[in-house]
Amino acid sequence: MKKFTLCLLTAILGVGLSANAQIQKGNVMVGGNLANLGLDLNGSKNFSLDITPKAAWFIQDNVALGGYVNLGLKTVKDGPTTTNYGFGGLGRYYAGSDTEVLKHGRFFGEATVGFGGTNTSKGGANTNGLAFSFGPGFAYFITPNIGLETLLKYNATAGFGNTGYQNNLGLSFGFQIYLPGQRSINKVKGDVK
Repeated sequence: MKKFTLCLLTAILGVGLSANAQIQKGNVMVGGNLANLGLDLNGSKNFSLDITPKAAWFIQDNVALGGYVNLGLKTVKDGPTTTNYGFGGLGRYYAGSDTEVLKHGRFFGEATVGFGGTNTSKGGANTNGLAFSFGPGFAYFITPNIGLETLLKYNATAGFGNTGYQNNLGLSFGFQIYLPGQRSINKVKGDVK
């Protein structure tokens, strides 16, 4: 009977949560974003990839705080190689349900601050120090617990190196998994009784 109840609770969590349930206080968000993915097929052997794993906890409905790690690489045949890295804290705010464009979608804003660097070989620009970013995004929930998202962010690094400040505007795509917190689990258990 316990196995049946556990399976039933899992099914209800997976199917029964609305688009608002993912972003409730106590829930956890884990996932990542992928940007600048490029592979040149014309023989010039260019490659670029930027990946940013993230994790955050909802401290209240619509507001999440957490951390991120950023790793990136851009190579060009017979040219410089650029590496970027970073880690730090992130904050997200999801707009209220009154701003929903699609039934299962939400706009959000994200800001990060931490330590990072952008370094280019062969005498290129190098900056290591304070890394920060901010910008709007849109999450579309393909299931009650999985969101696909796109994020447009201003990224900057200020600090030391032969270039004191580097910045760019980046578009990334990603996914997040929203794990229910104790509050959601208790609500489901209360509804089952």
